[in-house]
Amino acid sequence: MTSPSLSVLKLFLIPVGGGIPAGVLLAHRDGLVWPVMSALYLVSDVILAFAFEPIMRFFEAVGRRVPFLARFGAAMKAANARTAAHFEGTGGGPVSLVMISFGVDPMTGRTAARAAGHGFVAGWAIAIAGDMLYFAVIALSTLQLNAYIHDPNTTMWIVLVAMILLPVLVRKVRAAAGGGAAPSC
Repeated sequence: MTSPSLSVLKLFLIPVGGGIPAGVLLAHRDGLVWPVMSALYLVSDVILAFAFEPIMRFFEAVGRRVPFLARFGAAMKAANARTAAHFEGTGGGPVSLVMISFGVDPMTGRTAARAAGHGFVAGWAIAIAGDMLYFAVIALSTLQLNAYIHDPNTTMWIVLVAMILLPVLVRKVRAAAGGGAAPSC
């Protein structure tokens, strides 16, 4: 039998956003207070950092030798510069990189931070900061919604659907308001 904290950590380790609402609801049900819940999510991000960094470095090394991957890496750097300019008006500053991690995922945030020249500690600190902000938004939304619905399964599904559909709807609304195509960031 696993402890409630370990069960929550396992849910937070799921590499897509679905682990957040499920982990938050499980933590809430088991009486874990929000600082413990947040600490468990932070631990899951640190585990992710140590698991993902070698993979990223491997692809970076291979990318230097394979022309297609080298072009892909250059395109990623250019996309990072465009996204960073959107947030700050300059290259990959910390705020823009935090927002990349918040808006996409911590692995993309770390990759962008690496492309901007940040090392392991600073790059992951930036990526984790954005992911912790994302966690806070989803966790609070999940708990507030569940206070009204009183059914963890329904709450989890609503939050999961919202996590998928809201970014798409926001891009469409922005594109319609701007009269052009949606940005590709």
